[in-house]
Amino acid sequence: MEVQIKISADAYIFDFDGTLVDSMPMWTGKMLSILEENKIKYPKDIIRTITPLGDKKTAEYFVKQLGVPLSVEEIRKQMDEYALYAYAHTIQAKETAIETIRTLRKKKYKLAILTASPHKMVDDCLKRLGLFDLFDKIWTSEDFNLTKVNPEIYRLAANEIDVPIEKCVLADDSIGALKTAKKAGMKIIGVYDKSAEEYEDEIREISDLYVTRLKDIFF
Repeated sequence: MEVQIKISADAYIFDFDGTLVDSMPMWTGKMLSILEENKIKYPKDIIRTITPLGDKKTAEYFVKQLGVPLSVEEIRKQMDEYALYAYAHTIQAKETAIETIRTLRKKKYKLAILTASPHKMVDDCLKRLGLFDLFDKIWTSEDFNLTKVNPEIYRLAANEIDVPIEKCVLADDSIGALKTAKKAGMKIIGVYDKSAEEYEDEIREISDLYVTRLKDIFF
């Protein structure tokens, strides 16, 4: 029986951390360790704030808004030291992620990744998991010099794969990215991740589809 998809589209764009791979505990750890090592108080919703920003913008936020006594370059170096090994060697795909991407590839959909994490983390991880060559485009927010809470990044992404934005779907676990993509005109699939449990009801409410596993996009 042919696999049917619950949301009709021509292109599927996936977040990386928390959507395709189970990396959010590591990602959160690398961010909060910098604040805690420097004895910086931070708001309760800090992870919600920084998740769509990417490493560079997060480092700038730490310096300008929270007063971390380091340069942006020093902060990014610490982030890299914390994360590089994990992305290259230990982080695994989320349950059903690989089979879902392979199924979509076989069905000839355009596939892309749009993530706040840098290429030096993402690309090696995707290659190790056998996913890198399954995507038409792999973008980090730095490729556009925009964050994932700027609607323009989704318009540019749709344009680069030559698909009307209303024919694109974003699958993401971040409430900020999902809200912004919907505002830009994309359909959205909310993806469960433990790191975003406190926002689950809100994500369910705004999403065109909410899934606990990626293969749940299929009937």
